[in-house]
Amino acid sequence: MSQTSRRGFLAASGTGVAAIAIAPAIIGAQSADAAPPPEGAVVAYIKDAATGSVAVMAGEREVVVTDKALVATIARHLRG
Repeated sequence: MSQTSRRGFLAASGTGVAAIAIAPAIIGAQSADAAPPPEGAVVAYIKDAATGSVAVMAGEREVVVTDKALVATIARHLRG
């Protein structure tokens, strides 16, 4: 399986990318020991809606989380 860079992903996906600042939704409520949100853009895409798999990218880092509620929220916002 090849490694995909964030730049390559964005170039390949063109205008279909929806950049969503979802860090608070993923990390939940802020606590005193919580890390600050990342600087710059946060990009997320749904890898598998059925399982709730979402890839979240910030800078050079990519994290895959499983959160069906987050997928439902993103889908609801995209429907308008």
